[in-house]
Amino acid sequence: MPRLFTALEIPRDASLSLSLLRGGLHGARWIDVENYHLTLRFFGDIENHLADELANALDRVNRPGFSLSLSGVGAFGGKKPHSVYAAVAPSPELNALQAEVERIGQRLGLPADARRFVPHVTLARLRNTAPLDVAHYLSARGNFSAAPFSVGRFVLMSSRDSVGGGPYVVEEAWPLGTGDHRRAAVDWSAAAAWRSF
Repeated sequence: MPRLFTALEIPRDASLSLSLLRGGLHGARWIDVENYHLTLRFFGDIENHLADELANALDRVNRPGFSLSLSGVGAFGGKKPHSVYAAVAPSPELNALQAEVERIGQRLGLPADARRFVPHVTLARLRNTAPLDVAHYLSARGNFSAAPFSVGRFVLMSSRDSVGGGPYVVEEAWPLGTGDHRRAAVDWSAAAAWRSF
């Protein structure tokens, strides 16, 4: 049973900019640079037949490519911070793509995501990190920004059951703005067999 989510990949130049934010925070487990991504929708562990249906439905998404900018940093968890992230500048195109992916999941009977969509790239997961330390980390890096990059596709990724941070595998990818929606089919039963952890 694959654990799946849709995401946008972060290109190399933006990833290098993000990597400069690593360090300086006690209790942080930093995400490996190659695992940076922007989650559109986390689906979780789903049955193989439903994974096939999801991939088929995502194959019909027809949206234009767009530009995205990373700007600012933040933390999730309030008084008990559990992660720090790089924020994403507002993007109507990103919100429209995410909303369509959410609708597809709901049409397939997957429960709606209870959390409001906050586009971000997770930098680190935190354990026993003092809120004051997080505040200092964020204030020292609050002016972070990276050069805009083009988003030309979205992907379906899988991850193993872990505390987060990867490894992630791109299972399928769909181009944006080209009208070409061919994809390589995945046999989820076979994929689950070689990726059982």
